[in-house]
Amino acid sequence: MAQSNALMTAHIHFVEDRLSLIHIPLNCYAKYVQPLLQLLNPVDSADYHSNGNGASEADLHSATPWATQHPFLNISITPIECSVVCSKVLAQEYFAPLVIAKQKKLTIESDQITISSEDFVVISVEGEGLDAGQRVLELTSPLAMAGISIFFITTYFSDYILVPLKSRSAVIRALEARGFAFEKSAEAYVNVAAHHRNASSTSSFEAPLPTTPPPTTVSELQARTFALLRRRAIVPKVHRDIRLVQCAGRRDFLGNGLSSAQDLQLQIGLTRCIVHPPRFLSLTLTESEPPSLLLERHALPHFGGADVLLGSKDDFLIPITLNLEPLPFEATGIVCGVAGKLVGGASGAGQVMRPVEMSYLSTARAGTVMVDEMDLERAVELLNAGEFGLDVE
Repeated sequence: MAQSNALMTAHIHFVEDRLSLIHIPLNCYAKYVQPLLQLLNPVDSADYHSNGNGASEADLHSATPWATQHPFLNISITPIECSVVCSKVLAQEYFAPLVIAKQKKLTIESDQITISSEDFVVISVEGEGLDAGQRVLELTSPLAMAGISIFFITTYFSDYILVPLKSRSAVIRALEARGFAFEKSAEAYVNVAAHHRNASSTSSFEAPLPTTPPPTTVSELQARTFALLRRRAIVPKVHRDIRLVQCAGRRDFLGNGLSSAQDLQLQIGLTRCIVHPPRFLSLTLTESEPPSLLLERHALPHFGGADVLLGSKDDFLIPITLNLEPLPFEATGIVCGVAGKLVGGASGAGQVMRPVEMSYLSTARAGTVMVDEMDLERAVELLNAGEFGLDVE
């Protein structure tokens, strides 16, 4: 498959913040609504202090637009779990005390939330004009081949790859080996020599080094992935009754061009989604982009008029989830293997089907591939087909 010339100009850069990954079981979600709401306006962080000019960092922070106070934040609610990626400082302030208190009273293991013991960093992927699936495959296959565990989050404007902090040097080496050059002035990587169609990967929760040699080809990676899924009885589940829309706050939000009424309506809508969560929601906040949302269609009225959110409200995505909790922490290439079959578009009967466009969402203990509802049946056929096919539910 010929590569898009746009791949040659795809930029990625590290977001300089140490992040924690938090898993919240759905059966105790209600107990953690308050810290989730605090994440939307984190002005009380214990990490803030006086800047020497009479103003505290918290004061300066509170003057920043509420949606750009985080270097990176993702709150995702799926049929499998609630998952949070936030700064380590905020994870320790808002969630750790509740975890400690809960541990003292815990009687049911499934009622336990988990905060990652190791730190993560996130890579921002910018490559306008690219096929979403192809961009993910091109950028993440070097990491999968190197045995690096990653989490992938697609947003309205950009994509983000979460990697263990300890793997940062290995990430750099893997990307450079695949033809990404480091631009010191911009502190970003630019793909100057892309040659392959590739695949993404994800892990369960922690990310120790793999215990077996990483695969040498994408096809080997895919074979390993599907064999592992079958051994652990992990089956992709299609949620046909969940219709998702990809949307975002408006670009003029960052320039204070959004009216106070629109700003308030966006905050109200997000608060309603946290307090009364739909079956599926993914919210991403960063310092440089407006809020990005992936949510169920029926939750759109929370945000008022159509002028509050960008994006088509008539194009729907259907999620295909994989519960990865049974997998060991070092497992890699899960979403990569599944998505590779969809992007590759080849069936197992000697026929070649048109690739399926998709988006990705990795959470703490699950992976989700999202496809247009018009492509759903073709996606299911591709996942079922061939020697390494899965019996999709």
